[in-house]
This record gives sequence, structure tokens and C-alpha cells, in this order.
Amino acid sequence: MPSTRRSAAKPSAPDAAEGSIRVLKKYPNRRLYDTQTSSYITLSDVKQMVLDGETFEVRDAKTGDEITRSILLQIILEEETGGMPMFTTQMLGQVIRFYGHAMQGLMGSYLENNLQSLVDMQTRLAEQSKGLYDPKALTPETWAQFISGQAPMMQGLMGNYLEQSKSLFAQMQEQLQAGVLFPGMPGLTPKR
Repeated sequence: MPSTRRSAAKPSAPDAAEGSIRVLKKYPNRRLYDTQTSSYITLSDVKQMVLDGETFEVRDAKTGDEITRSILLQIILEEETGGMPMFTTQMLGQVIRFYGHAMQGLMGSYLENNLQSLVDMQTRLAEQSKGLYDPKALTPETWAQFISGQAPMMQGLMGNYLEQSKSLFAQMQEQLQAGVLFPGMPGLTPKR
């Protein structure tokens, strides 16, 4: 994918404390500035940085506040409004319901751990099938075809994964209700 970077006069020099973390600055005009390359970049460029595994942070140019999460959420929103959304309306509604709930913090780490397990499983599958396909040519559609060709094995893997995930969440919920997960914490004692 060709870059849409445009050179520009450098608005301000990067801070010495920024070190090895690549710093992007977001200006009030909604433009993103890459302090490493001294150029303006697009959300597509930031997405490519994520895909390449680069470490970076986004800062508000005016306040200096760290706003990386909001930029990543913008990228997710663009992807979701594109051709193949990952989240159903029902799933998004369920996620929203956890905000402000006592289990909000647990849900975040639960989702993060499950996503990491899925990434690990994908990595193992990719290693086992090395040479069977070109990783750069693997689009969501070809991945789906590959998975459907491996249907019995994948159904077993995913079924076990989902069952373990569901069981872990149920255990956490039971422990929370019984006051075992956070013993002695006010407001989390068992109801009698």
C-alpha cells in the first residue's frame, strides 16, 4: 500500500524524553504529524504502523495529553464501517453494558487475555501450515476458506477455546458473587 505521507515544515521538535517511542502529534485541524519522519501522516499510515508492530504514541499537540487510544478507536471505527465488520450490533451492545459495571476492569483483562489466546492459536496454526500459503496473500476471505478446509480441526480448537473461555468467565462471576475473588473488599461481600 503506497504511503500518503506529505512532507511539511516541522511544527515543533520532538522532546528529548520521547526516546525510542515513535511520537505522533495530533493538531486541532485533525492532522497527524510524525515527529520521526517530520511529515504529516494519515490514519491509514497509523494503521500500517500497528500492522508492522511499531511502538508509538499519539499526543495532542496543544495539551501534550496522550491520546493513542482515541486514534486506535478511530481506526477500528473506520474498519467497522468498511466492508467486513468484526463486531455485531449485539456484541457492541454487550460491551457497552459493561461500562460502569462492577466487572468493567475484569472484562477488559478477560477480553485482552482471550484475544491473546486467539493470537497465540493463530500463530501456532500459521507455523504448522508454513509453506501451504503465502502470508501476504492471506485476506480475510482466503483465511475463511483455509479455515473451512480445516473445519473439523478448527471447530474442535475453537469449540474448546470458547468453552474454556465461557467456563473461566462463569467461575470468575461465581467467585465475585461469593466474595472469594476479592475477599474483604467493601461492597463485594456475599449477600446473605
